[in-house]
Amino acid sequence: MLTETLKALSDPVRRQILEMLKKGSRNAGQIASCFQISDAAISRHLSVLKNADLIRSWREGKFIYYELNTSVLDEVLLWTRNLKGDENEQSEQSVLPAVKTSSRH
Repeated sequence: MLTETLKALSDPVRRQILEMLKKGSRNAGQIASCFQISDAAISRHLSVLKNADLIRSWREGKFIYYELNTSVLDEVLLWTRNLKGDENEQSEQSVLPAVKTSSRH
């Protein structure tokens, strides 16, 4: 899941779509009207975001609406925080003496 999420976030158009959805749900036409790319390209971007579980969709009449799913973003933030290590762990490492290496001639 993380691989799909990072792939989805790697594209600037998809990041812009997420920024739009941060402000509230929108239908596909409203999203497409903000870009100068084909409806098919927007559809593909929405599909990638949906497959990565970054957005949710539902049908209302003849329109499909999309909204941001922040729970996946929380998981990504937690993963990166764990990868980086917490502040206590980093401060303990900085207290350890540096290892000196000697060069032999």
